[in-house]
Amino acid sequence: MKYLFLKLSEMSDILKNSDELGNVLVQVQDDLRQLRRSLYRVPIHRNGEIVDIQALDRAIHRTECGIRRRAEQYLNTVNKQILILPSIEDIQKKSTQISRWEPPVESIPDQSPQRGQGVGPSPGQKHKEAFTMRLLYNPIHPQNRTVMHQRYGIKLPNLRYRSGPARVVTQRVVTGPTVGSLAVVSVRTSHQLYQAPPLSDKDMKAGIAGLLENSYDPCAADLSVFRTSVQPNAAPLHPRDSSSSHKISPTAQGQRALTCGEVPGPSHCHSSQESPPTWTTHTPPTSAASKSSNHTTRLTPMNPQGSLFPVSTSNLCFNILEGHINPVSPDFCRFKQHYCLCWGLLVDVLGVLERLLREYAIPCARVNGARLVELVQGGDLEDATGGVREGVSGSSGLGGSSAERLLSVLENTDEVWDLVLRPGQRYRGEGGEEAAATRIQSSWRSHMARASYQEHRRRRWAVGTITISWLMHIQRVHVRRSLQESRRTQLDNYRIRAQYLSANWKHIQSSRRTIIHIPSLGYSQSQRFRLKGFDILQNIQMGRLCDVKDDNVEVIYVCPVRLGDDLFQYYSRLIGLHQGPIGEPEDPTEPGSRTSTQTPMAKRFTILMPDALDHFPNHNMCLSTLLKYSPRTLHRIRNLIQGKQAYMVGGVTHLDDLAVAEELEVSLLGPEPAVAQLYSTKSGGRRIFTSAGVTVPPGQWDVYSLQQLHEVLARLMAEHMQVRRWLFKMDSEMCGRGTAYCDVSHLSCFTWAQQEYSLCCPDQWRNTWTQESVFVKYLEEVPGWLTQYAQPVRTSCYPTWTCFLDMFLKHGGVVEAYPPSDSVTCLTVDLFLQPDGEITMLSCGDQLHGPSNLEVAGSSVPQASVSPEDLHSVCLRVGRACLSRCITGHVSLDLATFLDPVTLEQQLWAVDLDLGYSNQLALSKLMLMLTGGRLDCRTSRLEVPLTTRQTKPCPRSRGLKETHHSLVSSRYAVLGNRLLHTNLSMVHYSVFFQMCKAQGIGFDIKEKQGTVFALHDSFERYSLGMITISEDLQGALKAFVHNLSVIHQEISAPNMQGETNFKDLVRDIEDVLGLTVQNNSLTTKEEDKTCGLN
Repeated sequence: MKYLFLKLSEMSDILKNSDELGNVLVQVQDDLRQLRRSLYRVPIHRNGEIVDIQALDRAIHRTECGIRRRAEQYLNTVNKQILILPSIEDIQKKSTQISRWEPPVESIPDQSPQRGQGVGPSPGQKHKEAFTMRLLYNPIHPQNRTVMHQRYGIKLPNLRYRSGPARVVTQRVVTGPTVGSLAVVSVRTSHQLYQAPPLSDKDMKAGIAGLLENSYDPCAADLSVFRTSVQPNAAPLHPRDSSSSHKISPTAQGQRALTCGEVPGPSHCHSSQESPPTWTTHTPPTSAASKSSNHTTRLTPMNPQGSLFPVSTSNLCFNILEGHINPVSPDFCRFKQHYCLCWGLLVDVLGVLERLLREYAIPCARVNGARLVELVQGGDLEDATGGVREGVSGSSGLGGSSAERLLSVLENTDEVWDLVLRPGQRYRGEGGEEAAATRIQSSWRSHMARASYQEHRRRRWAVGTITISWLMHIQRVHVRRSLQESRRTQLDNYRIRAQYLSANWKHIQSSRRTIIHIPSLGYSQSQRFRLKGFDILQNIQMGRLCDVKDDNVEVIYVCPVRLGDDLFQYYSRLIGLHQGPIGEPEDPTEPGSRTSTQTPMAKRFTILMPDALDHFPNHNMCLSTLLKYSPRTLHRIRNLIQGKQAYMVGGVTHLDDLAVAEELEVSLLGPEPAVAQLYSTKSGGRRIFTSAGVTVPPGQWDVYSLQQLHEVLARLMAEHMQVRRWLFKMDSEMCGRGTAYCDVSHLSCFTWAQQEYSLCCPDQWRNTWTQESVFVKYLEEVPGWLTQYAQPVRTSCYPTWTCFLDMFLKHGGVVEAYPPSDSVTCLTVDLFLQPDGEITMLSCGDQLHGPSNLEVAGSSVPQASVSPEDLHSVCLRVGRACLSRCITGHVSLDLATFLDPVTLEQQLWAVDLDLGYSNQLALSKLMLMLTGGRLDCRTSRLEVPLTTRQTKPCPRSRGLKETHHSLVSSRYAVLGNRLLHTNLSMVHYSVFFQMCKAQGIGFDIKEKQGTVFALHDSFERYSLGMITISEDLQGALKAFVHNLSVIHQEISAPNMQGETNFKDLVRDIEDVLGLTVQNNSLTTKEEDKTCGLN
């Protein structure tokens, strides 16, 4: 308070001197304001006493008000007019005085701070309050009017758009971000009575805004250096949006620390590449009264004479050395003098720029003053400085448009930018060690936090994985138990229905019944995926439709492929050929004659396709699985068999066969899936043959290891020295696919072993001690011998022995001898094991081979290579062995016959057993239906009835009458179940049959001989079946060869032969024809000798 009285006394002395009175008033107001601000930094408790801050504040306020009144009186006296200056109160009081208009005092809230009443505002509130005050100090800011209205309830007029045409005046008001509502500097100042007090450097630096803030009347001061004269020329107007793209978003609060003659404090900033500034000119309001205008005036430097004119920017540049501005340098003083009115805004930008240059250790930077002012005029001052401060303080590098905009004011931007972007440059400048430490600590904390978070995520992932795995395990266990229970129920019901079928079989066979044929190949998934054209392979047995030959039978055939109308019409006509003689009405005048009332055959069979056929096109599912997932097809089958005796005939039994039978509630004619899977393998077949007591090739089954294979093979070779070739058959393959062979003649010790064998008689050689030396020698050479000379039969499936051996040891297999003869004949017999225990031979034929003697491509029916009695005896024994293992239904037995080279006796070996419906049986039924004949396997004869017509006189009609007599003739047939030719797919069936008709290929209904084709599908068409029937075997074979040759020539070109098995089959048939001719000649010679002896 003593200081205040000294200042007042000093002011009273100075009042005597009118020249210094204005300076004294301004100086006293500044001192009071600084004293007032310092009071808030004084602690409340001092020396144990409580300081009354509010009392001091009120005293200072009273003194300040008194001085302000004195200053106003003095100014009124000097200017001889009443002038009310706007007074900017303290920031904390938030009260505003506006000239020529005063709002209600009660509308302005009192926000003066109250010491001791609570905790002060938070840092965020302080930052927001400071930012709001900057908006209030900047009248050209777009948010100025909004903040004034929100904070104080003052609605300022909208000056951005004029309500009427603008009037050009000769006087303009120079405004800036730090200038409030200023009056126009009067041109009559020179005529005032009192001379204005001179302005100090500090007042000049603060500008008019500072004078107004200090309650200093500008009209009373000497403002000659600020006096301007504006020419009444229209300025070009540009939309403000043109410069809005260069604005920088505000990120932090700036600090105004740079004053005249002081060194600016440090600050932080970001930088990026240079962007050229945009200059915008706005037309200011004509006077303080024209408040409807919203245009802002560009900050234009003034010359000392006070007139506005374009100033050259070449002399407004100054240097910043080592991050500091020399306040006394001529360039800086010139720049400061030109832009003194807006110096308050330039101080912030310069402070930020200096701190940025110091922190990045920039030795020299050349500032372009015009660009700096343009940055201030753009209205992005707070955005640029705030963004740069926050970017510098919050990161170790520069980035973003804030620093880019700030560095664009430099003349040597490229050089400065290169230094700023140099790695580690930030840590060479001011505060570099602290920034480096902060960076290292933040990186380490980030690393630790990330590692912790990753560990947390890993544990959460592990927990989730374990949880999901456990839930899936529980669900799988539940589903597995449900499936096991379902399959157990299905198996129990299958056994119950099998007992019913066994007890009522004879009654079912003699009554009307429905047979559901499902030609499903229930192989394992790996086997199915290794088979090409698996769906067509399941549809080879279209001959099952011929069961309708029995008038009491209706057939439902489930087809695994889509059939076109051409195949439906073909099989309908083919089956209808047998209906003609039966359906013809007989003469009712003849005794015992009757009209046939049987249903036509074409109406007693139905072909269905599963619904799921299109849903699983590439999954190679067996037919029973597809039918299981076809509810509409199952529903239709249930409707067709409703109220009828029905049973299901499958192919290779699968678990889904039981599911389908359970769904349809019918019996399955076949073995259980587990039994079928066990005994349909090569090892399982040998078990049945051994138990049946039939002759089998020397060998060993259930071989699963390489050492076992070598030892077993060496032992078998030593025991059977007459065998020249050994076969290796996989348990999991079929149709000769999983077969390999190796010849003994490639052994280096083969000659020596034969000499050792010749030294002993056959009885002595059976002793193990006699074979020991040969066995040891074989065991040494077998591994290398197999690796070098063993060869798979199907190289398309298994290219090398190594591939074959891997699968062989994985699935197990059989090692057995090939018949020791150059002439070996294989035959196939189809047995029907009825549920009541009877065994029936349905078909028997000699096999026709394809590329090798181990692949079956067809057969000749009936067989003519083995005595029928011997064949029937073997079949009965095998059938009984199967029945003892609960195997019922259709069984296919493969046999091999040859002449023993030692005893010259015919040998008959059982080599393979297939549990299921065979392709030979399907073609045999088609052949029997077309010929109307009967195949007697006990005598190996195919008997076909032939009808002849004779005429005799009729006494009643006095004319002649034809009578029909049936004669039985013997026939032979050659069956080709799968003839492959890729060129067949390019020929439609209609064209194919026309071609055959032109070549004389057809079937004679009267003579019951000729050629019949079995079509497999409507779209691929690369495979088909063929049957040739003739009076003798040689004629049937020749017709088969002729047909193959003609078809191949018709559908092939010299440059497009295609892939086919026609040639291999023709070669094998020609060999059979040679044997047939030799047998016929021998038979003729024997008959001649017999006649000669007689």
